[in-house]
Amino acid sequence: MKQTYSAKENEVEKKWYVVDLEGEVLGRAATKIATILRGKNKPTFTPHIDTGDFVVVLNAAKVVLTGKKWSDKVYYKHSGYIGGMKATTASQMRATHPERLVEFAVYGMLPKNKLGRKLIKKLKVFTGAEHTHQAQKPQVIKLSEIM
Repeated sequence: MKQTYSAKENEVEKKWYVVDLEGEVLGRAATKIATILRGKNKPTFTPHIDTGDFVVVLNAAKVVLTGKKWSDKVYYKHSGYIGGMKATTASQMRATHPERLVEFAVYGMLPKNKLGRKLIKKLKVFTGAEHTHQAQKPQVIKLSEIM
């Protein structure tokens, strides 16, 4: 009788991918990026093991939101003090820190545990078309190629 295969952390081969988000819808792109980070696109996927790959995201400043989300979508953070809640709209976030739009969207689609915190570190987001990870020889992929 065959047993279910369970990947080991040291057996998993990690690859590097480059994704260009110019003109892509943020939520649809984030789901596909989260799939790669998690490793769900591999046949060796194991839920409790990091089987995913590294993702370098380019042109985060040129991502698209549909509808009126640029003005209506609000990101909240709290300092921990009374009255310390700060609210930022998506358009303000794009003007100041456009890479955070992608990071927050992808982070919301990862597990809310130690594994999720480990996986988000494999996401490298850049606002422009240049990145600093040429030494890893990343493969360029289109989001339409992913599942």
